[in-house]
Amino acid sequence: MLRRAFLSLVLLLGLAACGAEPIWSEQHEIDRVAYRAPGPAKLTLITVINNRSGAGGHTGLLINGSQRVVWDPAGTWWSPNAPERNDLHYGMTDRMVQVYVDYHTRETYHTVLQEVTVAPEVAQMATRLAATYGAAGKAQCSYSTSQILSQLPGFESIPVSYFPTKTMAAFAKLPGVKTRKVYDDDPDDNSGLLPAG
Repeated sequence: MLRRAFLSLVLLLGLAACGAEPIWSEQHEIDRVAYRAPGPAKLTLITVINNRSGAGGHTGLLINGSQRVVWDPAGTWWSPNAPERNDLHYGMTDRMVQVYVDYHTRETYHTVLQEVTVAPEVAQMATRLAATYGAAGKAQCSYSTSQILSQLPGFESIPVSYFPTKTMAAFAKLPGVKTRKVYDDDPDDNSGLLPAG
């Protein structure tokens, strides 16, 4: 029992690498980069996994509704081409998605992308919930994402969890999920992938 509590504490401290603070970009910045990917509305759960331990390091949610955005709760990624409002980044073109995934994928972590097609109303609801959630606290990347997902029609089976791999496993059970894993041998220090400043 004590060992389980200790391991849970270690995992939560490991997740504390997810850290963010409130940011509020101006509307004209968001309007300038608004982008919607072609094709149907989709949700893509993004989970960053430690290659050595298999533990989850971060959770994000790519939403393609009336525009494509990424919910990056308590995350450290940013780009001047993807203005942010409290962990929700706008302007997620294919190039920005590639940059986002590359930032998280390196020699010590791989990234799992789980994509599912949804009704446009579900994608809009996900965007609205993310936009009104506010900036997530440290180590709450999976918690906040699973809270949002569990409120969506068809996603009620997703348990609210602090653990990215638990959220990923629940998402994998949804019908129609397509999974892709991304590996990279970039150095562990990925700060060079962020813009200067």
